Amino acid sequence: MSNSRTAVSRRGFLTAAARAGAVVSLPQFIPGSALGMNGAVAPSQRIVLGGIGLGGRGTGDLNCFMNNPDVRFVAICDVQKARREAVKNLADTHYGNRDCALYSDMHEILARPDIDAMLIATGDRWHTMASITAARAGKDVYCEKPCSMTISESRALADTFRTYGRIYQAGTQRRSIGNFLFAAELVHTGKLGKLKTVHANTLHPATKHEWLPAEPQPAKDVVDWIGWLGPCPWRPYNAQYCRGGWRGFFDFHGGGILEWGAHTVDLCQWAAQKDDTAPVEYVPEPSGVVATYADGLKLVMRDQGWMGLGTCSVRYEGEDGWIETGDSGKFAIYPESLRTERTVFTMAGTDPSSHIRNFLDCVKTRKPANSNADVSARSHVVCHAAYIAWQLGRTLKFDPAKEEFLADEEANRMRSRALQEPWRI
Repeated sequence: MSNSRTAVSRRGFLTAAARAGAVVSLPQFIPGSALGMNGAVAPSQRIVLGGIGLGGRGTGDLNCFMNNPDVRFVAICDVQKARREAVKNLADTHYGNRDCALYSDMHEILARPDIDAMLIATGDRWHTMASITAARAGKDVYCEKPCSMTISESRALADTFRTYGRIYQAGTQRRSIGNFLFAAELVHTGKLGKLKTVHANTLHPATKHEWLPAEPQPAKDVVDWIGWLGPCPWRPYNAQYCRGGWRGFFDFHGGGILEWGAHTVDLCQWAAQKDDTAPVEYVPEPSGVVATYADGLKLVMRDQGWMGLGTCSVRYEGEDGWIETGDSGKFAIYPESLRTERTVFTMAGTDPSSHIRNFLDCVKTRKPANSNADVSARSHVVCHAAYIAWQLGRTLKFDPAKEEFLADEEANRMRSRALQEPWRI
């Protein structure tokens, strides 16, 4: 699969050559693999993939990508030497070669015209900036969640991917997993009656505003600390951050509502068919927020009182019934007669394989992915608005069309964060 900005694509060249006949002479013998014979995928049908910031979750995603025969992973960019070398070893072992290229500068990997799509799995602070930069470079993007740190980043992300016509898939894979699809289908087909309340399993919202003590900063080739910080405020180096210990610090993290709400609020928006809007009121509670849509539907974001059906659970309650499900693939349902419509779901909610396949298919068809930039931006806006209400400790009114709070200047200032020079969105 080639970059749409390339003058002549690989597929286009082969097609033109076949039509030209006597004008363009193709080699007399072409390996079957080049034509997609014997189960091989022709080069013209392959999606060439690069990666930025692939740690634990990112390498799990990468394995799923490489298990698809129409994907070829060719390059990794990471500001940490150990991580980029680990990913190179993973890819080279998979393909039986030493071809995976190494980069420490995002702009260098994005400048490669042969790369069609990027897998981005950095820390949260980089997701929007890296995705937008990739889209401007003509790349399609699969980016781990959450896709943004603020309301303004959410809007910039959606607008950029629409402007540049690139495919975006947030790593909110539960939109592509059986038990969550089944629960949403029950709502969409009216089996639960009129929807009254949707519940999203979130974590405690709090973050810390202090930072870790300074430690000796490694050489730039080992850890590019300024590159690691990116658009975030400058903070002294501490190795714990680079080992994943950045979570829970306000500078680098959007809080517990966003951490799981990027999945579960997103599922509630989808089930309630609210992908194009957001609640108009947010009421903070001790460990969560209750929001209300314009039509009276309640969205409850809470970290307690779940039935033990797995992490990232959701619950949909209608006038005639309810369903609760989570990452175990199991579900509880009322009335029990609805259970006969489905039996057992075996794929765990953390498995991204079907979601990645959806992204790859959309790269080829150019149809919007299940978790495209528009729907992901909206569900993230809900999480950010809820966290702002929780931080301020007061009820907030919200205009979903303008994505701004009503008559609350302090809340509106919190829709964005200052970015460290020279970064701009």
